[in-house]
Amino acid sequence: MENNIKQILKRAFPVLGVLIALIVQNALPDSDLHPESAKSYYNVLLTALLAVSVIFFGISFIAKNVRGYLEEKGAFWAGAAVLVTVLNLVTAKFALLPVVFFPTYDNILAVFVEQTPLLLKCIWYSFRLLLLGVLWGVVIGFFTGVCLGFSKKVYYWINPYIKLIGPIPATAWIPLVLTTFPTPFGASVFIIALAVWFPVQLMTSSGIQNTTKVYFEVGKTLGAGTFFQIFRIAVPAALPNIFQGVFNGICAAFIALMTAEMFGAKYGIGWYISWQKAMMMYSGVYAGLIMIAVFCTVIITALFKVRGKFLGWQKGLIKW
Repeated sequence: MENNIKQILKRAFPVLGVLIALIVQNALPDSDLHPESAKSYYNVLLTALLAVSVIFFGISFIAKNVRGYLEEKGAFWAGAAVLVTVLNLVTAKFALLPVVFFPTYDNILAVFVEQTPLLLKCIWYSFRLLLLGVLWGVVIGFFTGVCLGFSKKVYYWINPYIKLIGPIPATAWIPLVLTTFPTPFGASVFIIALAVWFPVQLMTSSGIQNTTKVYFEVGKTLGAGTFFQIFRIAVPAALPNIFQGVFNGICAAFIALMTAEMFGAKYGIGWYISWQKAMMMYSGVYAGLIMIAVFCTVIITALFKVRGKFLGWQKGLIKW
């Protein structure tokens, strides 16, 4: 009986956390130092979250998977709600931090509601830029890595130059690239591709070089040609390394994307953050940071889903 009560309390933690946040938001007025928002968007968000929490709490009594999730993660979500509430007290309620740099939640959420078309345009621009840069970087990095990993002659002649150029941060090339490419968009794609290329080729070549030589010897004995040895022996054996290189490359691509968009881009999340900062509109800056967090999380989660499909035998080895 006591254990059942504890489990029910664990499942109720998210509801309690949102309730605390909602009570604090309505019981204490915002500081007069903050500009007043047109609507109480934070109240609307908390009310929606409370409804969702109550619904999931109710479902947990009949659905085993929901019950297990809430018992495991309920305390975390309650803690997150308390942390958000503390930040709300420090910023909006008591203005203990400079109001210019730390706006209220209402003003941050107002950006998403009032500037939706512009934000969607920036997200699309960044996604297109990231997709092209990552695609070129992965393709060229994979091709370079295969050549370096499989051919000792290519490795002998090319690897010293890669060791010299590869470690240089891609963003360090921005001044030169902007003067070389005819458009800022092309320059940004090149910077992102360069950031992705080095880790992909490094991990691909390393994975192929570390493949057990017996596999190649058996393949030769059975009459396997060069193409078969590369794409049916070397590449499958190096897949864990290749995915690790792509993961590292995408993380580097986000840095390159944000930096590249701050120099000459017309739209994009990085451009939006830079523009809002220049206008001293830090509510927009925080909205941009939230977009980056969601944007990166979705893409990396999708990458790990793809990795799980190709490398099911390594499931759980690298967690996200």
